[in-house]
Amino acid sequence: MSKGQQWDVVSGVGITALAVAAARAVETGRPDALIEDPYARGFVGAARAPVKLPTTPAEAEAADGRGYWAQVSTYIAVRTRAFDDYFRQAAEAGVTQAVLLASGLDTRAFRLPWPERTVVYEIDQPLVLDFKLTVLREHGATAGGVHRPVGADLREDWPAALEAAGFDRARPTAWLAEGLLPYLPSEAEESLFHEIHRLSAPGSRLAVEAIGNIPGALADTAANGSVRTLGVDLADLIHTGQRPAPADRLTNLGWNVRTVPATETAAEHGRPLSPAFVERDARYVFADRPPRAIASSAMSSVIRPPV
Repeated sequence: MSKGQQWDVVSGVGITALAVAAARAVETGRPDALIEDPYARGFVGAARAPVKLPTTPAEAEAADGRGYWAQVSTYIAVRTRAFDDYFRQAAEAGVTQAVLLASGLDTRAFRLPWPERTVVYEIDQPLVLDFKLTVLREHGATAGGVHRPVGADLREDWPAALEAAGFDRARPTAWLAEGLLPYLPSEAEESLFHEIHRLSAPGSRLAVEAIGNIPGALADTAANGSVRTLGVDLADLIHTGQRPAPADRLTNLGWNVRTVPATETAAEHGRPLSPAFVERDARYVFADRPPRAIASSAMSSVIRPPV
């Protein structure tokens, strides 16, 4: 999509957020659900998508004889649980400021047990945020902490919009980039990490979903059928050019980094991924920015970050 172009939840990148909500709804209906999202089904019902999206395990099973939605909902459940746990751990460590980048129809601000002083910022397109908040109000959703939506495009000056909404760069922050990086060209991804670094106080944390094999993900049967299942061609939205791994970018900026394969998280919860999703080589990158004295010492032998 071109810079400055907006989208809602039934067009372009926006419908991928709706599909993720559908997958969370399917998972919520399982007796052994890894996550519970009481609002996900409401998003799908209110959106009037150009294609029918399942919201229950039975609908997912009937939607595609090849089991596409069952595979998707399993992966989304594993990913969602991994980052839910990340935010819970950050809150337990005393981090009281969170930023969800390209939050889409994420409902963590409303379904996680945030400490009272926590401020949760969500950055996304204004049309996406307006739709989400309208549906949440209709369902009586209440944020656990202080919820501050920020209507901004990540390809533009989103840091200024974030700070205008009250973001405090002196306060440690828990950041999340989930389901985002494949939709950014390499230079935009590099800028994103540098801006996160610039805005992050020592003690801040960052969680990132990284797909190691994007061309392989696009080549699998599910992605090839995206026009049928989602009404959009994912190949038109995703950038496949070579770029440094997120873990390498963050290490060069002086962050401590830990990478967990999605297959490992799935196995931990007894929900193995399908071969198609194993092929995507998804990884969850968890990083923290150490105190300045430690960071300065570590940076003596690596690329110096921008001020």
